Parts: sequence; structure tokens; C-alpha cells
Amino acid sequence: METFVWMVHIIAALTVIGLVLLQHGKGADMGAAFGSGSSGSLFGASGSANFLSRATAVAVTVFFLTSMGLTYFSFSKQNAPLAVKEPKPAQTQQVPVVPEKPAAPVAPSGSKAKDIPN
Repeated sequence: METFVWMVHIIAALTVIGLVLLQHGKGADMGAAFGSGSSGSLFGASGSANFLSRATAVAVTVFFLTSMGLTYFSFSKQNAPLAVKEPKPAQTQQVPVVPEKPAAPVAPSGSKAKDIPN
């Protein structure tokens, strides 16, 4: 079920992106008034504002609902009972072995034993 919601979510996101890129900005009508825009369009003389606006609203609603669904799935996974969750492996720490008494210093090879203080 979660995979299906992810697929619908991605399709809705790409649809919203495509529909927003197809729409004209608010300043596009000003350019058309002075002759720089074309009056003919694919969606008729009234323009594509109604169709694209409604399609965008539907796609955004689907995107919002799938976002809420994915949030629900994420929340339900975090609050699963402890019996369902895998136990974490026990970690043991190694304690370094420290000698109790330091070893006696070793005399250098060229010196005499009487030169070493006790």
C-alpha cells in the first residue's frame, strides 16, 4: 500500500510541476495587449486559465493527500509495538588491561648499574 501511495505522490508532484510551467504569468497579458503575444491558443480564445487552474488544483489536492498518507505510514512505523521491532545487538566494550605496577627501568647498554638511582 505504501508503495502505491509513493507512486501516486511522485506522479502528482510531476503533474503539478508540469501544469505550473504551462500556465501564463500575470504579466503575460500585458505583453499580449501591445501585440507581442499571440491571441490564438491551444485551449481556445478564452485561454487555458480555467482548465489549467482546475487541473492544478486537483493535482495539488492529490499531492497533499498523499503527503498526509505518507506521514501516517511513517508515524505508524515509529510507534510499532516492541515485539515487532528487531532488537539491537548487544555491544560489549573492551576494557584495556593496565598493569598494576610499572616495570623497572632497563639500564642502557653502555652504562653501569651504579649510575642508576634507586
